[in-house]
Amino acid sequence: MAGARGPLGAAARPALPPGLRSGTGYPRTGGDSVSGYWLAIDTATEIASVAVGRRAGAGPVQSETGAHAQGARRHASEIVRLVDFALAGLGIRPADLSGIVLGDGPGSFTGLRIGWAAAKGLAQEAGLDLVAVPSLMAAAAGAAVKLGPVPIAACFDALRGQVYGAIYVVHPGRVQTLVAPAVLTVPELVRAAPLRPQLVVGDGAMLYADAVRAWSGAAPVPLAALPPAASVLLSLFTREGAARVITDPVTAEPVYGRLAEAQVKWEARHGRPLPDPSRPRG
Repeated sequence: MAGARGPLGAAARPALPPGLRSGTGYPRTGGDSVSGYWLAIDTATEIASVAVGRRAGAGPVQSETGAHAQGARRHASEIVRLVDFALAGLGIRPADLSGIVLGDGPGSFTGLRIGWAAAKGLAQEAGLDLVAVPSLMAAAAGAAVKLGPVPIAACFDALRGQVYGAIYVVHPGRVQTLVAPAVLTVPELVRAAPLRPQLVVGDGAMLYADAVRAWSGAAPVPLAALPPAASVLLSLFTREGAARVITDPVTAEPVYGRLAEAQVKWEARHGRPLPDPSRPRG
C-alpha cells in the first residue's frame, strides 16, 4: 500500500493514496491498535511541527506536548531537537511509542525528505507503526476545529504561479475529500470545486488573496494562525478516509507534489533516481 510516491502531475488528478481512495483509513481493525503514545511530524511547509500524544483507542488525545520551528532552512537542524523536546515533555523515549503519524505532503521537497527520513529511521529502529495523512488535510482540519464540517480549501505555494490545493469536509469521525491534492492554479481549483469553500487556508492562499477572497467570500488564513499541523495529525489519523498505512518504511515516500529542480537536474545527469539517504546502503 505504501510504495514510492511521485509528483502530482496533470494525469494524476485526483490522485490519492490507496487508503483514502478506499475510504478505509486507519486503523482497519478496532480502536485498540491506536492506543498508547503516538509521535506526529509535519515538515511540508515553512513551519516544522512535532507533537506527542497518548490515545486510548480511537477516542480523543488524552495528553499532548509538542514544539514547532518556523523557517524552511531550519528543518534539518531542528527536527531532532523538536522530537526530543516533545518526547521529553511526556517523559517517554522512542521505544515507548506505538507509532508515528507523518504529514504526507504535498509541499516542500526538502522539508518532506527531512521529516520522513527522521520518522523512517525511528520507525525502523524501534519497530513502530507508520501512517501518513495529507498535509493539506491537516491544514483544513486545523481550520475545521472552529468551523466544523464545512468545505475548507487548503493551498500551499507550489511556485510557478501554482498551488498544491485540495478541498475537504472534516467530520468528527471521517474526512470527506471534495478535491484531492493536486498541482494547479487557483482558477483551476475554483473550477474543480463541487462546492464553494467557506474558508481557504495556507501560504498559497495568502499569495493569491484577492482571488481567494472573491471565491470563498472570506479572507485567507495563514498557516501560523492555525493549530500546529502535527497536533492536528494526532487527532486526525484515526478518522475514516484520512490516513494511509505505511507497510514498508524503507521504500515509502511522501507525496512531494513536484520534484525539486535540483533533483530533476541530478537524475537527468545521472540517469537514475536520486538516492534516499534514509535507506540503508548495500
